[in-house]
Amino acid sequence: MSKAVNILKTIFVPSTPKAHDGRDMWPSRLSFVLAAMGGCVGLGNILRYPSQVYNNYGLQWFVPYFIALFLLGIPALILEITIGQAYRGGSTLAYDHMQKRLKGVGFSLVYNGHMIVLYYVAILAWVMTYLRHSFKSPLPWEGSNDEFYYGSVIRNPDPVQGEISGGSVVSYTSYPGTGLVGETVGWYFTMGLPIITIIILLGRGVSLPNASRGIRLAWATWRGDTLANGQIWQDACGQIFFSIGLGMGYFTAYASYNNQHQNAVQDALIIVCCNSLIEICCGIAMFGVVGFLGMDPNEGPALGSFAVAFLTFPEAVAQMPGAQFWSFLFFTTLMVLGFSSAFALTDTTITMICDSNFGKTWRRPFVSTTVIIASFLLSMLFATEFGYYLLDAADRWLNNFSLVWTVACECMGATMIYRYKDVVGLVGWTAYLVFTAAYLLALVLGVAVGHAVHPGAGAGVGFGIFFVGLAAAVFLAKAPNSNPPPFWRRSVLLEKFYYLMFYQGYQLSLDLNLVIARGKNWSIPFFWGALLRYISVPILAIILGFAFPGFHSVRNDPLHILGFTAAAFTMFFVAIGFVFPRYFVPFIPVEKRGQGHIPYSPDIAVAVIDVAEGQTPPRADVEDSGSMSGKSNEKKGSELGQDRDSNQFGVDEPVERTPEVR
Repeated sequence: MSKAVNILKTIFVPSTPKAHDGRDMWPSRLSFVLAAMGGCVGLGNILRYPSQVYNNYGLQWFVPYFIALFLLGIPALILEITIGQAYRGGSTLAYDHMQKRLKGVGFSLVYNGHMIVLYYVAILAWVMTYLRHSFKSPLPWEGSNDEFYYGSVIRNPDPVQGEISGGSVVSYTSYPGTGLVGETVGWYFTMGLPIITIIILLGRGVSLPNASRGIRLAWATWRGDTLANGQIWQDACGQIFFSIGLGMGYFTAYASYNNQHQNAVQDALIIVCCNSLIEICCGIAMFGVVGFLGMDPNEGPALGSFAVAFLTFPEAVAQMPGAQFWSFLFFTTLMVLGFSSAFALTDTTITMICDSNFGKTWRRPFVSTTVIIASFLLSMLFATEFGYYLLDAADRWLNNFSLVWTVACECMGATMIYRYKDVVGLVGWTAYLVFTAAYLLALVLGVAVGHAVHPGAGAGVGFGIFFVGLAAAVFLAKAPNSNPPPFWRRSVLLEKFYYLMFYQGYQLSLDLNLVIARGKNWSIPFFWGALLRYISVPILAIILGFAFPGFHSVRNDPLHILGFTAAAFTMFFVAIGFVFPRYFVPFIPVEKRGQGHIPYSPDIAVAVIDVAEGQTPPRADVEDSGSMSGKSNEKKGSELGQDRDSNQFGVDEPVERTPEVR
């Protein structure tokens, strides 16, 4: 009997490789890349991307798309992967190790991922309903596509619309159906296949009659005037943001199981480039269908993500020879892509629990089972007769508000909170607070004025506040008494600019590079910190600004109120974590508490080394260098092994061989 039990345990609970600190590891680097790809390549690639290209048709779409890819997607993905790998933990633990007041940011990532997976399974249930009907001939939606989708799949009675008059809510929208939809509930009970089927669908899509018409619409139609419209830029940024899967926590969780010295930057670029390549291929296949159906964005309504999956493509396959085969192939692809994304989203919560003290008493299979059962019960809300409308509301506000807010906080935490003691010690509290307040006020008022008055006016207000605040902070700052990089040593004014504007983000890149950029590994580029703070965050702030006016128009709908409230909880988590970080301490193991403390050590890189349980991390003896001259501080850095070579940004990089350890 015991032998049989051991065999079953080997099959269902296999052992995994362990790192030096006892943490589970991926069997190989390829395993991590494929798992991460399984998380980010999902329904957003095959459904949302074609709808966005269609609604902004023409070759000009790729101008904002690729700009957003390089200025938003890649920098934020590098941040999420490298901190997970370097700090050896899921989002909550990783952000605690970066700075204890960022635990709420890490918890928000876990919250986002878990909230999304609750309704993600409902979409998968709809996909599997179509998959079941794909074996019938003729296909049951042939000639009655809308009726089949809403009547046989969604099965939600139409809501009674509320009324808004004179700026006030007269009545709230009501939903007459409250019961469970049987088949949706019933359907609740990796990477290679989707790529193969996408290639097959691509070949079939471009070979359809009149497919070239649709492909020309996407690839050979230039409408440069649309680039002056903010909508195409918002759509492109949103697509990059949502299709990669930023702000959901699973990249950090998955990366925490890597070898600590793996080539993380290269992995991030591989993942994001493959993700874009796959969704572009999906777009080509779908535009073959658009040409086949004779659709034109000038002559019809905008195309939604659900419409692509459950209306447009099913209508096309119903008219193809071998319709059952193509229907089966399409919905099988959606199902597998959805499963891989759901696994990744669920793992964010499982990793957080296993990283905490609970993980010592509860084995991972038990934690996983408990999380799955609890999630199943919560997701029943989306399997009700009002579930479609609740799903639409939750999806809208988690994507348009919660994810954007959380990633903006990630970027700001990495470049404004990380090692802030160094900045305060060098330029003073007054200068630091004035510049930080001006930066935040510029974002808030700039976006608000841009929406209320005119984008140009908003830009003027934002830049005006920022530069006035910067000038005031520089004037109030005391002369830094440290060892800045050679370029910035030319004057006291330049030193103040460096420590106020660039020091924290660049210091984080140096600290992470000591771990992830060993040997021939790619290093985080010198401009990464500045890019996060001064490009990525303003872009995210502009996108976030669209959420509030959008909510105002549906404030009489209880389900949208619920969805917006659930999304707004991330603001609460971030605030609580910043003001009262002790409230999130239970998610940090006892032996790892306090590892987010970095002593005052300006211009000295700090290696992120996670030690084995029961050991105390050795520390270099770093004195308060605020009273030291530049020369004496430089000597102190040399004593710690921080020999320096200047790079193109003018910031000295420490030699990796003898870093300070915490």
